[in-house]
Amino acid sequence: IQSYELAAKMQPAAPEALDISKESDAMKAMYGIQEHRKVWPTEINPEEEADYMGRKCLAARRLLERGVRFVQIWSGNDNGFPRRNWDSHEDVERDHGPLAWGMAKAVSALILDLKQRGLLDETIILWTTEFGRMPSTQGGKGRDHNPYVFTNWLCGGGIKGGITHGSTDDFGYNAEVNKVSVHDLHATMLHCLGIDHTKL
Repeated sequence: IQSYELAAKMQPAAPEALDISKESDAMKAMYGIQEHRKVWPTEINPEEEADYMGRKCLAARRLLERGVRFVQIWSGNDNGFPRRNWDSHEDVERDHGPLAWGMAKAVSALILDLKQRGLLDETIILWTTEFGRMPSTQGGKGRDHNPYVFTNWLCGGGIKGGITHGSTDDFGYNAEVNKVSVHDLHATMLHCLGIDHTKL
């Protein structure tokens, strides 16, 4: 019942929370948002990816500062052609370059914005994926799925910065040193939230 009541209260507030039009031009520019742009190139490009991701990250900040406790942002979930997502079977350089640039622009703005507002210390940011890419080509410029190794990063919320944990073999094919499981990742986040994962 409490969840239903909370949802009922949040629903009328959602349009205002997600309306970025009241944000300053400087704030939108920091996130990579280009409201003056009406037409984008047909091929994947860094500026459009920053605009696309920046809108999501700015909306996330607006939700967090209003007390929303969990926000999930998707990056690169368009399966059109050319492929505008991280599942780059055709051309890793074409796809990952603009996606990475757009993500870096928008997410660094989110981190800075949360820090300036005093919200980063109480917000854990996790960047993760479901698999990595193989170190070898997939019959051309693409790469197939690699379920054996991929990268996560964490910041804010009590996470100690500047730490790299774990590494792969020389080819980036398999996790080799300090392997981390999903359970380890969950335990770390739960610890930062003050929850003893062994009691769940």
